[in-house]
Amino acid sequence: MRKRNIKSASALMAFVMLALSPAGLLAQTQDIPAHPKELKYTQLDYTPPKRDKFRHVLSNGAVAYLVEDHDLPLVNVTTLVRTGAYLEPEAKRGLASITGNQIRVGGTLSKTAEQFDEAADFLAANLSSNIGDTQGSANLNCLTKDIDAGLALYFDMLKNPGFQADRLALAKSQILQGMERRNDSTTTIEAREWTRLMRGDKHFSTRESTKASIEAITREDLMAFHKQFYQPAGFIFAVSGDFKTSEMLQKLEAALNGWPVSKAAVPAVPKPEFVPVAGVYAVHKADVNQGRVRIGHVGVTRDNPDSYAISLMNDILGGGGFTSRITSRVRSDEGLAYSAGSIFGQGIYYPSDFRAAFQSKSMSTPQAVDIVMEEINRIRTTQVSAEELQTAKNSAIETFPLAFASAAQIAGTFAQDEYTNRPADYWDKYRDRIRSITAADVQRVAQKYLQPEQLVILVVGNIDDITKGNPDKPQHSLAKLVKNGQVRRIPLPDPLTLVYPAAP
Repeated sequence: MRKRNIKSASALMAFVMLALSPAGLLAQTQDIPAHPKELKYTQLDYTPPKRDKFRHVLSNGAVAYLVEDHDLPLVNVTTLVRTGAYLEPEAKRGLASITGNQIRVGGTLSKTAEQFDEAADFLAANLSSNIGDTQGSANLNCLTKDIDAGLALYFDMLKNPGFQADRLALAKSQILQGMERRNDSTTTIEAREWTRLMRGDKHFSTRESTKASIEAITREDLMAFHKQFYQPAGFIFAVSGDFKTSEMLQKLEAALNGWPVSKAAVPAVPKPEFVPVAGVYAVHKADVNQGRVRIGHVGVTRDNPDSYAISLMNDILGGGGFTSRITSRVRSDEGLAYSAGSIFGQGIYYPSDFRAAFQSKSMSTPQAVDIVMEEINRIRTTQVSAEELQTAKNSAIETFPLAFASAAQIAGTFAQDEYTNRPADYWDKYRDRIRSITAADVQRVAQKYLQPEQLVILVVGNIDDITKGNPDKPQHSLAKLVKNGQVRRIPLPDPLTLVYPAAP
């Protein structure tokens, strides 16, 4: 044994000496380029999966996307539910969110909340449920061997939620405690006030729950909301993992058997009627030393014929991370912010919004705002370089397969497409449409969809310090951004009632 070890060590030493010799080093470096930019890659050859291959319509009309994956003994089930906070009554704001949460944590008609938790823990199964603004969902993850027991729990939760009184009371208490901290974080303030500036106070997306609306919610409200919207006609399933498709279809059919299907159409998601007013808006928070800033206006919907060119334009402007202009100038070149960039939202039901955002020291905030404004104007007036355009295209095309990287992502992507009525050929044509965009297209959409005269600028922070700016760079000032030099102050509302005092 000792002799064999000595021989092995000698062989290893000889290999190392050869590798470190001039000839060895030359052999290692012959194919290594002098700069990473000179690296050559083989052409990506990827064909996306076809939606119809995985799409199944159950006997009651519900749609299911089933994608087998036998690498691990796990099964994932997601149910998309056609519901949302936009359907809750004004006086019961928060009802949808609470209903979605309590479907999972409130037990069922046959099991107390504690019994349901214990049964899920025994199976090592993860079950969850929630309702967002325009969609509800429920999820199950369990071992293949436990799929029957897991599905039994899952569909009992979906069909027969118990909304246990003490769990509901606890949830309401936690929400009320959270409300008291609504004005503590500049991140929360920024998001709330930006949404109001974009869509006003009347749209469902800007309505927030209050102490009165939460206290008004009863168990009977949860039961009525669930009964109205949780039924198979509003379900889309995404199932992935270790199963046979034919067997899983039988399990879904059995689980839905006898569950009444409603023929009543779910109301459409309403569009905002509010028109944003351009200007500089400020929320004063004296106890912070940085300013949070958003600059933007109303965006577009995703079915806009220019959506691909808009995406590439925004990638170059601020959406492409360290390769984008806003990030490079505000963060890398000037060192004014740790994170800076932009998003050009493309909404599903109504236009989203374009926004550039960053957080900077109070004294440097006006300078960072000026840089962002310069970059917005520059991309409108000057064509982007061939290198910038190619980088943006490569980012979109080379990362394209990630949308289908796993069975769960395939099922989830197609289920979401079904829910939002995305065209069936979208993924087949995506890359060719990206490749077809030219620098002239980028400038054209920048000129058309980036509107400097419509920009809303929101600043959250110590406005007194931010207004003073940097004494060494007096050319940068918030007041200079508005025609009359007037910065509009937004006071902080009462956190429990969201009643705003008169502006100072």
